Amino acid sequence: MPGCRKPMGRVMLSLALALLGSPPGWTAGQAERRVCVARVQGTIGPATATYLARARAEAAAQGAQCLVIELDTPGGLLEATKEIVQGFLGSPVPIVVYVSPPGAWAGSAGCFITLAADVAAMAPTTSIGAAHPVGIGPGSEKQDGEMKRKLENFTASYIEAIAAKRHRNTAWAMASVRESASLTADKALELGVIDLIARDLPDLLAQLDGRVVNGRALETAGAATISLPMTFREKAFQAFAHPQVMLILMLIVMYGIIGELTSPGAILPGVAGAIALVLLLYLASALPMNLAGLALVGIAIALFVFDAFTPTHGVLTVGGMIAFFLGILMLFDRSEPFLRLSLTWILPATVVTALFFTFIAGAGIRAQRAPAKTGMEALIGRTVTALEPIDARGGRVFLEGEYWTAESAEPVAAGQPVEILAREGLTLKVKPGIPPKEEPP
Repeated sequence: MPGCRKPMGRVMLSLALALLGSPPGWTAGQAERRVCVARVQGTIGPATATYLARARAEAAAQGAQCLVIELDTPGGLLEATKEIVQGFLGSPVPIVVYVSPPGAWAGSAGCFITLAADVAAMAPTTSIGAAHPVGIGPGSEKQDGEMKRKLENFTASYIEAIAAKRHRNTAWAMASVRESASLTADKALELGVIDLIARDLPDLLAQLDGRVVNGRALETAGAATISLPMTFREKAFQAFAHPQVMLILMLIVMYGIIGELTSPGAILPGVAGAIALVLLLYLASALPMNLAGLALVGIAIALFVFDAFTPTHGVLTVGGMIAFFLGILMLFDRSEPFLRLSLTWILPATVVTALFFTFIAGAGIRAQRAPAKTGMEALIGRTVTALEPIDARGGRVFLEGEYWTAESAEPVAAGQPVEILAREGLTLKVKPGIPPKEEPP
């Protein structure tokens, strides 16, 4: 009968253990006890939200006692944090956030994530807090006081609601936003910000055993731990979602597309630029760029290009370097360490870009504007001598070792110079010209 399958399975498993033996302390009940473990390290972004959503789904599919998230982060994006928190609050699997290893930090977005867990735990010598909001996006560096107050009030009320939902210290939660308050693990336990301190993962599972979460007692002592690592795609997106990578992609876009336009047919620069552009637009959803910075970069490119068309003796190039440097400096929010683009990246990028437009793109533009030196196009504008009278009915000239039929709207006498205006088939359109200057001996 269907109802007898589970008891019969347990009996068979017990008999097998009795016959074959089992590891010390192992029981049949442990075969059904699983704890899934996910590891979050680094900036919180869209890749992190996707990873944790998948981890929750896998933990639910495996019937895990809980999902333990080992956390070490300096912070991250508010939108990704909101997505993670919403997933925690609606998760059918108990969520345990464990700030570890020793020395780890649940800063900024990590504070929200820790407070949103069913069980919040920390390892010794870890810290939590400093959840004051930092605007990320267009114009964030120049937010006025009213916008800052609105953002601060929103995040303060948001973290208060999270702490109240999990019955944690709401006063401190709001202080972490308004005053950037931080706590050590011991102080956080004392103030009711977290639920327990554990030395390591086995200690954490031992302390979780028997704890009631959502009306269900956890059975985690000695449970099998199943690691849920990031997929290659999630790791790649997590690694690429940094200002340094986005700066490199932006330079590839500029060099590739401008290089293809100035040297048509090269193919490789255009392909590289197009691929980098798609990746840059994709990553812009993770780290939105400042519109003022983008505008300055665009102005810099225009100045570099104009300098190739006009003899300004490098004045426009210097202006382009200044605009490019300021644009890259403003491109990302510098108030958060993990979003800061250092001068060791900005200065070389500025110099390399100026050299690229001066010596490579500029040379390509000048080459395209230069008159043709070979082929039929090179005939236009040249001055030759009429071999016989030339008028609208025809005449002849000698050019490049060949006799050509020539026509002119104005009569030209034999031996007079004519300037070539155009070529129609084997006939040259000419007009009376100025004799060519004699070369000095």
